[in-house]
Amino acid sequence: MVGKVWGREQLPAPFVAPADERIGEIWFEPPPELPQVLVKYLFTSEKLSVQVHPSDAEALPGEAGKEECWLVLDAEPDARLAIGFEREVEAAEIAAAAMDGTIEQLLTWHPARAGDLFYLPAGTVHAIGPGLSLVEVQQNSDTTFRLYDYGRPRELHLERGLAVARGKPYGAEHRRSIAAGPVLVDGPYFRLDRIEGEPGAATCAAFPGGLLALPLAGEITARDGSARARAGDCLYADSLAALDFARAEVTLLVRAA
Repeated sequence: MVGKVWGREQLPAPFVAPADERIGEIWFEPPPELPQVLVKYLFTSEKLSVQVHPSDAEALPGEAGKEECWLVLDAEPDARLAIGFEREVEAAEIAAAAMDGTIEQLLTWHPARAGDLFYLPAGTVHAIGPGLSLVEVQQNSDTTFRLYDYGRPRELHLERGLAVARGKPYGAEHRRSIAAGPVLVDGPYFRLDRIEGEPGAATCAAFPGGLLALPLAGEITARDGSARARAGDCLYADSLAALDFARAEVTLLVRAA
């Protein structure tokens, strides 16, 4: 569990925050067999900073690019996510707005509901609003450039952030719903599927090797009896065949591309 100023003292079940601590993130350490992908749960009570991530090509030595996606698990009625700009903007306008705090008005704040999926290519300027519980799947990178942080005493990275920020509206093709089908993301760095019950033949073919399984409802177990996972857990397996889905209800499956 990772404490954050924008986190929550009360977490949704099955998670429990330590007393008097605001938890914003729960990380699942990537296994050695699958180091490219990082999975987190996020819980927000305040706005997160306005930020942007570079691509692999834009990252400096010792850094890594970052593309990510958010699956909304739960949302308060007015919960929103800021992704992309209302119109095309130049770097100078982004810089001025970041300095005077009006960058929030330049961004598009998308209503967020349970089941919404947002994919964020590198260079997408974004912020997460309050009242949300999310699963985040991302490249295993912590390279983040903050553009604006509501006056909080944290470092900003305007020069680096402006160099990689795309001053464009968010593409509709990057947003979808879990109702659209089992494949939520099939991108250049990772794949994310949502399945109900046992995985079908198409899913098995798409996940031939190592993967992460996150039960959202129900339970999955390792066939050799070595591990069990319920809602709130994340289980690594070297293949789908190594997992028993007899008690599974809804599961997220993640693999590296």
